[in-house]
Amino acid sequence: MAPIRIEDVVDEAGFRRIPLCAEPGFDHRSCDYWEDAERGSKAARLSWLEPPAPPLPEAPNSARATDNPFLVDRPIAPPSNPFASRRGTGWNPFLDDDTDAASVNPFAPAGHRVAGPSADDGSPRKLQLLRRGTTVIGSYAKVLYRDEVAAAYCQFGPLTAYPRAQRTRDLYPQLPDSPLPAVITCISTTREARGEGLALALIAAVCDDLAARGFAAVEAYPEAGARPDATSAGTPSFWEAAGFTRVVDDARFPVMRREL
Repeated sequence: MAPIRIEDVVDEAGFRRIPLCAEPGFDHRSCDYWEDAERGSKAARLSWLEPPAPPLPEAPNSARATDNPFLVDRPIAPPSNPFASRRGTGWNPFLDDDTDAASVNPFAPAGHRVAGPSADDGSPRKLQLLRRGTTVIGSYAKVLYRDEVAAAYCQFGPLTAYPRAQRTRDLYPQLPDSPLPAVITCISTTREARGEGLALALIAAVCDDLAARGFAAVEAYPEAGARPDATSAGTPSFWEAAGFTRVVDDARFPVMRREL
């Protein structure tokens, strides 16, 4: 087998090396399904792969209200855009608002809370999401390189980073509430690298990393019966091969768990 190495995604150079999905209609770099409990989508969102565009300068004395002589001369509010996010292009679904103060980890020990990357640091939005844990708990993504070619990708992190995973767990009261597990939201291998056990090797490395960070368990939420290329969460049989147990045997959305 060609030599492999595994690298954390912590900067834009690593982000740009994330391999594309085998299914052309998907792109795990832009999937916000797990990050947003209400509005997430598995569809490609290519705008997440590029830095936010700078705002256009306002033309002086443009669009003034002049039809009411009793009003102070002031700019007319721009027309609303029904397709724009209600929190603007800089909104980070991990945060309640866009203040830097909210970027600290409330679960970090007192006196050791470190602010994460700013929401407006100029990097692609998806990279901002992946980097939020780097200063507190570690990276949220890894890439496996086979012979220095990116061949597999995995995204993971604490439950607090993935509200959709928490909503999934809420459906099953039999799942343990403490200690809360880490979650793996995405595992994929390029079409050219299939059948070599690379995804299993990457999951093993992720589990070792999560155990070293202090997690006692890790969970995944695959869709039973989905084609491997049509899902980012793997298949139940894949997780069983990776040492996970089916702790919720739902016919469509089982919960796979591995004690660390």
